[in-house]
Amino acid sequence: MATAALTLYELAAADAALRFSPHCWKTRMALAHKGLEAERVPWRFTEKAAIAFSGQGMVPVLVHDGETVTDSWAIALHLEQRFPDRPSLFGGNGAMPLARFVNGWADTVLSPAIARIIVADVHGRVHAADRDYFRTSREQRFGQALEDVVADRPANLAAFRRALQPLRRALAGDAFIAGPAPAYADYCVFGMLMWARCISDVELLEPDDPVSAWRDRLLDAFGGLARSAPTARG
Repeated sequence: MATAALTLYELAAADAALRFSPHCWKTRMALAHKGLEAERVPWRFTEKAAIAFSGQGMVPVLVHDGETVTDSWAIALHLEQRFPDRPSLFGGNGAMPLARFVNGWADTVLSPAIARIIVADVHGRVHAADRDYFRTSREQRFGQALEDVVADRPANLAAFRRALQPLRRALAGDAFIAGPAPAYADYCVFGMLMWARCISDVELLEPDDPVSAWRDRLLDAFGGLARSAPTARG
């Protein structure tokens, strides 16, 4: 249990229990790694006023004893600095560049690849008040209708699975990206897979994929925190 007051604002679907942001999942896993608990507040895309105090309009937002931290990477650094007596998120300062690289790879390669598979599912499960905003913003981003983005799901799924090859190579010698035990580099990728797991019925991974076994290990970490999370599959 944390001795400090921690509040985490997380993206929620129409069902407030369905928390699906990949970046919020990075933070959830980081908090668990540190053995910290936070009050979790559901937030939706159009509820900008609720986090206006943070000076920006996206989650995760962490409030720690009155101090506000935004962006999942900045939150991880904050937790590492403010709770040095708890397990390290990185395994020491020398491992931070690895985590930074993996975080960037997940955000720029995996996130857009997964979006091309599940973006229409997200639209179908966000709160009704968020749907126009979500459709407009994502169609501007992709330059086409959401239905067209996901029209060839088999091809998009195959492209995503090909993109995982660097991860498969990394896992050939260790149970986790960070080595024998998970660390923040693992959570950066795992958050992306939790995004799909929580909001979509599609299965991103084939059962015999080494990435699937790695995902299972992280689903079971911290007492099954991620495995027990509500999903669109029920």
